[in-house]
Amino acid sequence: MRRSYVFLMTLVLFACKNNDKGNDDTLAQPPYQTFTDSISNFPGRADLYYKRGVLLFQNDQLAYAKNDFQKAWETSAQEEYALSMTTVLKKISPDSAILFLENATRKLPQSIALQVGLARGYQNKGESEKALEITNNVIKKYPAQLDALSIKSEIQAAMNDKKGSLASLEKAYSLAPADPVIAYDLAYAYADAKESKAIELSDSLINSKTEEPEKAWYIKGVYYANTGNTDKAVKSFDNAIKLNYNFLDAYRDKGQVLMNERKFKEALKTYSLALKIAPASADFYYLIGKAQQALGNNTEAKINYLRAYGLDKTLSEAKEAAEKL
Repeated sequence: MRRSYVFLMTLVLFACKNNDKGNDDTLAQPPYQTFTDSISNFPGRADLYYKRGVLLFQNDQLAYAKNDFQKAWETSAQEEYALSMTTVLKKISPDSAILFLENATRKLPQSIALQVGLARGYQNKGESEKALEITNNVIKKYPAQLDALSIKSEIQAAMNDKKGSLASLEKAYSLAPADPVIAYDLAYAYADAKESKAIELSDSLINSKTEEPEKAWYIKGVYYANTGNTDKAVKSFDNAIKLNYNFLDAYRDKGQVLMNERKFKEALKTYSLALKIAPASADFYYLIGKAQQALGNNTEAKINYLRAYGLDKTLSEAKEAAEKL
C-alpha cells in the first residue's frame, strides 16, 4: 500500500513539473518573452505583469492572463488592474468576478468604476436589491454619475417600477442630452409608458441626424402601437426597416400590429421577409406558424411550429401549439 502511494505521488509531482515547464515554455515564447525576461529582472514591478496579462488576454490565454492580472493587483492595488481582473474573471466564472469585486471595492472604496461593475454583476445575477443599494450610494455621492443612473433605471424597470425607472432616465438625459444611448432609452421608456414625449424626442433625434435613426422610427412605431394608432405604427416600422433592412424587432412588432388587426396575410408576408434575413430564427418560424394557423393553414402551421421548437427547445409554446394541431 505504501509503495503504491509513493508511486502515485511520484507521478503527480512529475505531472506538476511538466505542467510548470509547459507554462514556462508558453511565457518564454514570443510575443510574451520580452515581458517574461523583464519580470525575471524586476519581479516587483506590477506594470510588467499587467502588460503581459493584457497581451495574454488579447490572445485568449485566459488562465495565464488571470494569473498576471492577479499578481499585478496583489503587488499594487490599482483600479485599472482590478477592472482587467474583473473582465477576465467574467469570462471564466461570473460568480468569481463578483467575489473579486466585493473584495476590490473594500480595498478601493473610492473607485466608482468598481462599484458600478459590482452593481452590474449583482444585476446580472438577479440580486436587484444589492445592485440598487450600490447605485443609490454612488448617486448620493456623485449625482451626475451616468452609469449608475442608467443601471438604476434598468433595475427599477426589472422590478416593475416603471415610474422610478423613467425618472432615473430623465435625470440621466438632463445631464447628457447629447448621449444617443440615453436619449433612445428615454424615448423608448416614454413609448412604453404611452407618453407623447416619445414622439417629440424621437423626432428630435431624427431631425438632428443622430446615428441609427431607424431606432427613432421604431420607437415611434411602438408608441403608436401602444396607443392604438395602427396605421402610423405600421408606417413607422416600415420607415425603420427601410433604414435598416436587418432590423428584426421592427418586423416582429409590425407583424404583431397586423395580427391584432386580423391582417393575417400581411403579417405572414412580414414574418417571411424577416425569416429570409434570419433563417435560423426560431421566433419567426413560430410567428409564421401563428399567421398560417390564423389563415387556416394548419398543416403548414404545424410544420413551422415544429421547426421553431427544433431550433429552440426552450420555446415550449411552439411545441404546445403543434401538439394542439
